[in-house]
Amino acid sequence: MMNSEAGTVVPVSSKSCLSHIGLKRRCPLVGIFKKGIKCSYCHSVPVMADDIPASISNGNTQHDPKRTFQVVVAATRDMGIGKDGKLPWKLPSDLKFFKEVTMTVSDPVKKNAVIMGRKTWESIPLQNRPLPGRLNVVLTRSGSFDIATAENVVICGSMNSALKLLAATPYCLSIEKVFVIGGGQVLRESLNAPECEAIHLTDIETDFECDTFIPPIDFAVFQPWHSSFPLVENNIRYSFVTYVRVRRSATELHALHDGGKTDGKLYLNKFEVQRFSFLPKMIHEKHEEYVYLRLVQDIIANGAQKNDRTGTGTLSKFSCQMRFNLRKSFPLLTTKKVFWRGVVEELLWFISGSTNAKALQEKDIHIWDGNASREYLDSVGLSFREEGDLGPIYGFQWRHFGAEYTDMHADYTGKGFDQLLDVVDKIKNNPDDRRIILSAWNPSDLKKMALPPCHMFAQFYVENGELSCQMYQRSADMGLGVPFNIASYSLLTCMIAQVCDLLPGDFIHVIGDAHVYRTHVRPLEEQLQKQPKPFPILKINPLKKDIESFVASDFKLVGYDPHYKIEMKMAI
Repeated sequence: MMNSEAGTVVPVSSKSCLSHIGLKRRCPLVGIFKKGIKCSYCHSVPVMADDIPASISNGNTQHDPKRTFQVVVAATRDMGIGKDGKLPWKLPSDLKFFKEVTMTVSDPVKKNAVIMGRKTWESIPLQNRPLPGRLNVVLTRSGSFDIATAENVVICGSMNSALKLLAATPYCLSIEKVFVIGGGQVLRESLNAPECEAIHLTDIETDFECDTFIPPIDFAVFQPWHSSFPLVENNIRYSFVTYVRVRRSATELHALHDGGKTDGKLYLNKFEVQRFSFLPKMIHEKHEEYVYLRLVQDIIANGAQKNDRTGTGTLSKFSCQMRFNLRKSFPLLTTKKVFWRGVVEELLWFISGSTNAKALQEKDIHIWDGNASREYLDSVGLSFREEGDLGPIYGFQWRHFGAEYTDMHADYTGKGFDQLLDVVDKIKNNPDDRRIILSAWNPSDLKKMALPPCHMFAQFYVENGELSCQMYQRSADMGLGVPFNIASYSLLTCMIAQVCDLLPGDFIHVIGDAHVYRTHVRPLEEQLQKQPKPFPILKINPLKKDIESFVASDFKLVGYDPHYKIEMKMAI
């Protein structure tokens, strides 16, 4: 039956309503009944295609009653998607991923819809079409294209008419999510459409000859939500990446980025989209921030009650691990605001070899004030030290391991062993070395330090042109310190990777005593109520190739729009 206004063709029999074209279950219709013939499944009067009220929508305004959708596609790095009407690669895991994404529903009485062009429909093996468990929406302008007898199939003349149809009764009630799956022309139209909420991309890193291409993803509008770690199958290296829309368009972004600001912040870091629950649950829960949040929740619920040197008391678990992918985004937590400027300045301070807390204070960075105060230094037997002198801590050990420490004013040039430069040299000249180590733990100097190192040991690993880092932390304050530590060592990995002409790989965080201070339980419970947002993207000045040459202005975060700051008092 043709809806001449929308150009929509819908296969219906005279005795079945729209919701029961291949859907043999209870009718969910609540719309306007105009036809006099009852549905043979639910015995209600059916609504035909030309009965769909123009004002019915699915979360959109009445002036634009169209469904939003998500794209599922596999593409090479230059966005090639096919050759001679077929996929150039064979990846069973990709087919499994496609099926899982497009079939996952939260409501068991609903199903998803997949929209495809006629050529994509015809490329599906006959025994597999229509794709089972989903409403198949086929786009064609061919009047001779007749699949009216097929179950779970709807024919539409255009993308626009398909989205309007799916936004109206009965489909707005029976269809949970809509996915666009191909082919080239449909994808080219869909990727830049404002109704596109997410792109589920199988990122094919291996080169393939293609003759069909789609536009690149607009990173002014989309940001990564999750990226799997690289996989290899049939000698093909690939990964699964989900991008989510964070802005309606790039037009206003570019205008404001040229000089405009919103509330004192560049619009570049302000999301228009704030909730991402539209994602399939199996994708939504893969956001790497949940690794941190689940660990915090587990410690609060199941941690051992322990005393500590501060007298505050903790809930603690031993031997924990978190892993973060640095290839597409940067793991700066979003469920609370993390002090990014402090992360950058402290790391540069470490790299400089400084042990003077006043150098940070002069930049309005006060994270070391408590351990550098006169009162604290006296309390740990360092009363002979000048206030602000932290002793031979991280930076000193990184740059002058084994040198005799006197005070924060001495010149240690050429003294001790420079571990940081040794790490860079080994990565450049002997990347397979298994001794690429950076250690802050020097037992002979521990009593000279205001605070023995918590993040004490890092090992670097090179593979496939990527640099990864595994850091061991003996003691980890999950609420206050760990978000900072994750960002700091991820940043260090990205910096060293650039210096060594590599790409960032993984950051693995191994923790001995992972603890939550009792005074942090309530603010962490508040944080656990927040939903993560996409991690930001880190941009580093590409001209910097010397680890000692970086300054704070060389680092730029794109798209960091966290929830508000949550106060937690440091236990000293």
